[in-house]
Amino acid sequence: MSTFDAAPGALIVHAHPEPLSFSSAQMAAAAGSLGEAGYRVDVLDLYAEGWAPVLAREEFAPGDGPFKPQAEQMRAVEDGTLDPLVRDHLDRLLAADLLVLSFPMWWFSLPAVLKGWVDRVFVMGGVFGGPHGLFGEAALAGKRAMLLFTTGGPGESFRPGGAFGPLDDFLFHIHRGMLEFVGFEVLDPVVTYGPARMTDEERSAALEAVEEAVARAARKPIAALPPA
Repeated sequence: MSTFDAAPGALIVHAHPEPLSFSSAQMAAAAGSLGEAGYRVDVLDLYAEGWAPVLAREEFAPGDGPFKPQAEQMRAVEDGTLDPLVRDHLDRLLAADLLVLSFPMWWFSLPAVLKGWVDRVFVMGGVFGGPHGLFGEAALAGKRAMLLFTTGGPGESFRPGGAFGPLDDFLFHIHRGMLEFVGFEVLDPVVTYGPARMTDEERSAALEAVEEAVARAARKPIAALPPA
C-alpha cells in the first residue's frame, strides 16, 4: 500500500453561493491545512455543482402505496437503484475519515442546500437503519465530523446572556440529530464570528486562526469505540 493510499481522507461539503466570500476562503484555508496535515482532501461545492436539495419521489423507482422517503431510500440501497449522483456522494462520505460541513450560518442553522444534502445523502440503509444502528452503532462510527462556519453576529451575541444565547443551543440539532445520529464523533466547531464587520487585516488573522484550529482537529486522536 502506498503512503497516499494509507493517508486519511477528509470530505469537505461546502455551501456558499459566492466563490469570493469569506466562507469560501475559510473553506480553502481548512482544505489547505488538512492537506498539510497529511489528509487526502475531497471537496464537494454544492452550489458549484448545482446540487438539488429536495428529496423527491421522482429520484426513486416507482413503488406501490404512499411515498415514504426513508423506506424508498432503503429499498434503493438494497436494489442498487439509488440515484447515481446520490450514490457517488454517499460513497465519498463513506470513504472519508473526517467530514467537514462548511457554511455560513443562516437563520441559526444550515443553508437549505446543505440541509438538503443531508436529507438525500444520509441515506437510510446506507448510513443508519437496516443493517446499521443509530449513534455509536451507525455506519460512520469511528469517523469524525466538524462544523466550519461563519456567523453574521459577533461572538458576544452567542454567549450565555448574549443577544442570541449560547451557540451550542443552535448546534445541538446538527451535532446530535445529524452527525452523532449516524455515528460520527463530533469535534469542536471552527467558527469565525461576523467576518463582514472585520477589516482586511482581521480577516487575514481569522483565516490563520482557522488553519491552526483545523490543524489541531486533524491531529486529535480518534476516540475509542465502546466494546461490542
